[in-house]
Amino acid sequence: MKQTNVKPADGKLGILVVGCGAVATTFMTGVLMARKGLAKPIGSMTQYDKIRVGDGAEKQYLHYKDIVPLATLDDIVFGCWDVYPQNAYQAAVYAEVLKAKDIEPVRDELEQIVPMKAAFDPNYAKRLTGDNVKDCQTRWDMVEALRKDIEDFKASTGVSRIVVIWAASTEIYVPYDEAYHGTLAKLEAAMKADDREHIAPSMCYAYAALTKGCPFIMGAPNTTVDIPAMWELAEKTRMPIAGKDFKTGQTLVKSGFAPILKVRNLGLAGWFSTNILGNRDGLVLDEPANFHTKEVSKLSTLETILRKEDQPDLYGNIYHKVRINYYPPRNDNKEGWDNIDIFGWMGYPMQIKINFLCRDSILAAPLLLDLTLLSDLAARAGRYGIQRFLSFFLKSPMHDYTKGEEAVNDLFEQYVMLKNAIREMGGYEADEKID
Repeated sequence: MKQTNVKPADGKLGILVVGCGAVATTFMTGVLMARKGLAKPIGSMTQYDKIRVGDGAEKQYLHYKDIVPLATLDDIVFGCWDVYPQNAYQAAVYAEVLKAKDIEPVRDELEQIVPMKAAFDPNYAKRLTGDNVKDCQTRWDMVEALRKDIEDFKASTGVSRIVVIWAASTEIYVPYDEAYHGTLAKLEAAMKADDREHIAPSMCYAYAALTKGCPFIMGAPNTTVDIPAMWELAEKTRMPIAGKDFKTGQTLVKSGFAPILKVRNLGLAGWFSTNILGNRDGLVLDEPANFHTKEVSKLSTLETILRKEDQPDLYGNIYHKVRINYYPPRNDNKEGWDNIDIFGWMGYPMQIKINFLCRDSILAAPLLLDLTLLSDLAARAGRYGIQRFLSFFLKSPMHDYTKGEEAVNDLFEQYVMLKNAIREMGGYEADEKID
């Protein structure tokens, strides 16, 4: 490893997950099983990917841990919040994602992970009815209660660092409003005034995490940290933030396939995407106000890859539609259908159809591992604010839309950003460019 200014990963790393549902318990169980040598963390970039560092005679391909000081799986200590009181073992069994043989060997450890009471407002997720909820009178009370939870977790476990990651449900859409979200002072005033319309519970988690020195990652499409007030807070506290929405199934396909059309200069007339899923995520998204939040994040991908202003003949009139349907028999086994209407030489039409029968939590779990380990690394490297290099893992990557910046959604460009950041933090030259 070259000489770097990144602080070493000394001590234990606490990972506090908001939500103890299918995604969170699949993540926790997989990490606990992997560190016993009973499972493999497949799909995790931090555990498997190798990237080139150096050139010529100096060129070598190394795992991330051999380039930068990453926390190991043995370093991780889990905690969580949830509206349901069941411990992580009970929640994993209930989720029906993993088989008993993949849960039972770590039952004792999972049973020790008991959710703290959630800061919850039923108006933001009307389909959830849990009773493991904090008795907070105001939004500011939520912030203070969550800050105490973080303090207590650190004291009781002895962890030296904590990362907070949201793996809970999609909240109803909270549009950016400069009057409440434009500056940190405005955000704090709205929290203290108990403005429940403009301050989502997730914003209280993010505020509490950042002010307690914890990086915060938004794994749902919620507005939460995607507002200037939170960027200001991340700068002030010198903490990394990342979001939003884990890129697991259909959008992963879209961000990887759309570049094929772009580099081959094929036209796109329309892209119709539909999903069926039956887990708690599907239940919440069955509520139109919650679906709208998801729709906004899923729709942004295509238009930034296939830009009509660059190629009006090819992408000047794309019809893009996204649908999500709640279908309980499938549970966590999501199915995504994509119908893609393309056109080629002399405008002749062609079709591509993709049917992705995926497992939502199996695809999401390695993203939680990578995002938490890399956010912890970023914090130790002195990186703060929006972590654009984590866009690779996210459906609707954060960017400064107040200055006209566009998100990078092309999967291969995102991968270059990720590799360059790892190289830089490892003391190597960031030697790949995005055209």
